[in-house]
Amino acid sequence: MRARTVWKRLPAGVPPRAVDVTLAGADMVVSLLLAREDPTGNWRHTDTFGFVLIVLINLPLLVRRRAPVAVLFVMLALQIWFIALGYWPVVNSLGSLLALYTVASHRPVRIAAVAIAAVGATWIYAGLAADGGSMVTVVAQILTVPPVVCWFGTAARRLGERNAQLALLTAKLAREQEARARRAVTDERVRIARELHDVVAHHVSVISVQAGLAEYVITSDPPTARAALHTIGETTREALDEMRRMLLLLRADPADLDEARVTGPDRPAADDDMDPAPGLARLDDVVRRIRAAGVTVTIRRIGVARPLSPGVELCAYRIVQEALTNVLKHARTARVELTVEYEPTRLRVAVCDDGGEPDPDAAPRTGNSGTIGGATGHGLIGMSERARLYGGTFSAEPRPEGGFEVGLVLPIPAEPGTSGGKVGGTGDS
Repeated sequence: MRARTVWKRLPAGVPPRAVDVTLAGADMVVSLLLAREDPTGNWRHTDTFGFVLIVLINLPLLVRRRAPVAVLFVMLALQIWFIALGYWPVVNSLGSLLALYTVASHRPVRIAAVAIAAVGATWIYAGLAADGGSMVTVVAQILTVPPVVCWFGTAARRLGERNAQLALLTAKLAREQEARARRAVTDERVRIARELHDVVAHHVSVISVQAGLAEYVITSDPPTARAALHTIGETTREALDEMRRMLLLLRADPADLDEARVTGPDRPAADDDMDPAPGLARLDDVVRRIRAAGVTVTIRRIGVARPLSPGVELCAYRIVQEALTNVLKHARTARVELTVEYEPTRLRVAVCDDGGEPDPDAAPRTGNSGTIGGATGHGLIGMSERARLYGGTFSAEPRPEGGFEVGLVLPIPAEPGTSGGKVGGTGDS
């Protein structure tokens, strides 16, 4: 337990060069201290030249990581010379084992096996050169010590390879996570742009029509002009509120959202400043504004209305809003019928108009592959994308009898207790 604690306290950023210098110096000190001892058997005492050889033998350990195989064989060659001169071979055993460990930790197993054989051959030569030594002991040492050292070196190499793979995988996952974050930001920007388009296109169209009406009747029909200006004011305030709710979602700090509920950026916030996104319950407000602009709109509700997911509600609301806005742009004198039908597993919405009187200044209205008012990016295509996002179908086609029809079908969860067929009744407004 203490050894593990000491290991954890070691500095994590020690350079490999410093480690090599430390190990080479420690090995050299141990070898020099052993050389001062009295050798066993017929080995000669270490003299000045012997000490020089010990330094030369252990010096290559300084570059053991750069060329582990070359370092090992240079050390073994110098050790054979050391043994041939009659010096005690045990003095340099630790250095050769450290070089063998380095080979095993930096090179494949087949090269480590060759290194084991080279160390074993050197030890056999030392055993043969000894007087009265037992070769059985030498062989036993060769079969145990070098393989164990190589096993530790191989384990260290595989651990390093796994750590490198984990580092690469971690970096890859970090890049993928960053890419997903960028995609999420891009998707959110696209969504916000689409929402802003829907809000601005609808409300500005109503404001434009009402402003033109007010200018036309300001002297001849003041009550109508005042009503138009009142509608402009209400529409402007509602557009600002919707845009404010939407832009608040861009705040990164949740605390900002909590603060906005209380104070708001420009005025004291009401309790509904952070209301949910608009849904089918607010279709009457859209219809009221379109009627105020001069378009006759009838709402027909079939089935029993029930709460749906906010996404489905918003999808249906925005498509109806866009369709009615297009009627206001292109067929202002038309009569429009809006149908909202709740089926057990589907929500059907249809916006049908009779075309009204032709407007030579209006842009052409085409089908699914065309445009409405030139809005190729956020008109029909945007509505179709909304429907497809929630697994629904969208259609927008001219009617044979004249006018235009926008249809939407969205899948919804089945209401408990229903097994099919129509439910509820019919309501007109």
